[in-house]
Amino acid sequence: MKPMQKREEKRADIFPKIEEMFSAGVHYGYGKSRRHPSISPYIYATKNNGDIIDIEKTTVLLSSACEFVKELGVRNKIILFVGTKPEAKETVKSAAESLGMPYVVERWIGGTLSNFPEIKKRIAVLETYRKDSKEGELDKYTKKERSRIAKKMEKLSKYYSGLIGLKKIPDAIFIVDARKERIAATEARKGGVPVIALINSDSDIKNITYPIVGNDASIPSIRILTQTIAHTYKAGQMLTLNKEI
Repeated sequence: MKPMQKREEKRADIFPKIEEMFSAGVHYGYGKSRRHPSISPYIYATKNNGDIIDIEKTTVLLSSACEFVKELGVRNKIILFVGTKPEAKETVKSAAESLGMPYVVERWIGGTLSNFPEIKKRIAVLETYRKDSKEGELDKYTKKERSRIAKKMEKLSKYYSGLIGLKKIPDAIFIVDARKERIAATEARKGGVPVIALINSDSDIKNITYPIVGNDASIPSIRILTQTIAHTYKAGQMLTLNKEI
């Protein structure tokens, strides 16, 4: 088998088939009354007042996003994964951790991108606390002081543990539900950070660099599309490794 054939087959394994996306419910939009006008070209039909997303058009958008993500993988660039809604948390965290990427699955802290120097300080404090705790450096404090530090560490961990290791503004951001995560999307856009986002029929597509129109409210749909992004990034990394061998 020729190398080109192997690469094409590998991509075919990564990219979901239309039937798989249907099975995952990617085509389910919200009610017609919630539809954002910019999404209208991506609606196939309306049934029982619910929008049905055109999966074929979704695959085109996903393919475009994947080409960008693959190039990020080739160059080992950083993607920040964001998904704070209950349906997205586990999948987003798992995808990010599989790549060693930063993530936010609790509340987005305003200024995470627009005021990154301040956020970086908080991450550094958390890293120091964890290091001191591991090495027994906190034993020198009184019980009351240790309790105070533990509470502060718990709070920092909740919001910043997924950002440990992030030393600079990410090269791109992947978002599940750009409407819910509008602050994150706005900060990225203003900072010139490309936004890859899974968006449903209620979102404005115009402000997303690489939109993926699909169901952003169900776990199977979020999983299949988020994992496709993660696997594509990994495939890009592998291209670089293969060149080095």
